Amino acid sequence: MLLGLVGKTNVGKTTFFSAATLVEAERENRPFVTINPNEGVGYVRVKSVCTEFGLKCDPKYGWCNGRNRYVPVKLLDVAGLVRGASKGRGLGNKFLDDLRRASVNVIVVDASGSTDDEGNPVPPSSHDPVEDVMIVKEEFALWVASIVERSKSKIRGRIVGGSPVDAALHEVLSGLDIDREIIKAVLKELSLERPPMDWSDDDLISFSREILRRGKPFVVAANKVDVPEAEDNVKRMREVLEEPVIPVSAEAELILRKAAKAGLISYEPGDPDFEVIDESKLNAAQLRALEAIRERVLRKYGSTGVQETLETAVYDVLGMKVVFPVENETKLSDKDGNVLPDAILLPRDATVRDLAEKIHSEIAKKALYGIDVRERRRISLDYVLRHRDVVKIVAAR
Repeated sequence: MLLGLVGKTNVGKTTFFSAATLVEAERENRPFVTINPNEGVGYVRVKSVCTEFGLKCDPKYGWCNGRNRYVPVKLLDVAGLVRGASKGRGLGNKFLDDLRRASVNVIVVDASGSTDDEGNPVPPSSHDPVEDVMIVKEEFALWVASIVERSKSKIRGRIVGGSPVDAALHEVLSGLDIDREIIKAVLKELSLERPPMDWSDDDLISFSREILRRGKPFVVAANKVDVPEAEDNVKRMREVLEEPVIPVSAEAELILRKAAKAGLISYEPGDPDFEVIDESKLNAAQLRALEAIRERVLRKYGSTGVQETLETAVYDVLGMKVVFPVENETKLSDKDGNVLPDAILLPRDATVRDLAEKIHSEIAKKALYGIDVRERRRISLDYVLRHRDVVKIVAAR
């Protein structure tokens, strides 16, 4: 699974990326620091399964602290955009091409309103962050519309050859990985089942907006909430935007994670507070900075928001669930004795068969049924799995 980080330049996208992944990336308070995409791994939490069974798990990827299992997801931080990017302005539509693989895109905005349209620093509250969200959505829609526009002759040929309109559009938009059923439903609801050659410009942009809304959803990370002016903007964004809006301080999360990595504090991503391990190892300025994070961010918003953003995208927007496959249903282990080594993210309607396919195509071919380890019962290959299920796949030899 891939989560894209997109937004206007110089709003903290790369800080968010570094805070979520601990991958060092170039950061400066100026436009267009990021040119080539940064790739890394972040994590989403799921309530621990091992403690429920009185065990200690051995994750193959991520980690478990006994309270939460941290499951990996890929993140992609791309170049910032400016208005008109879909027509080649700024770095052009390179950022859009980079993000075509993403299942969901996080729009990072400066909630304090302290960067202008071009990403230049300005006094807080002098810019409207709602406008930044609308620009991203509109540039995406214009980009999709341009793909359809350029492909009209190809679409015509497919339709003349007997292909339905939705199939022809699905083919030219295949790089976006949007389900054909979504395209079909949008065409019907917008009364656009006629060939795109007969659409108006408004028809084309309406189609583009709607398939993106359904097939490439957004989450808004309202960054820089440690700046006092951000609070009112976050409230207003939640009132006027249809996307989930999460208050975020990426800088605070990055500071806390680096301090935890250095052994200075006890802190896990998403925690509502931290604990200083040894004050003697921190100078007065560092202690003041940590206390400012506690007062301005953690106590006010409950967390830094970085972890909540990832989990909102994965669980709430995409509707994913985590399933734990095991080979030994008694010990909850693999063949080597590792306890609960895998935690696999699956779509909400995924079945036992889908889980088997995710593990290995050969296992899927030979799969006979599954075993629900909690309830000690056999489940069919078509059984729809639940979040946090522990499952053994029984396959023919």
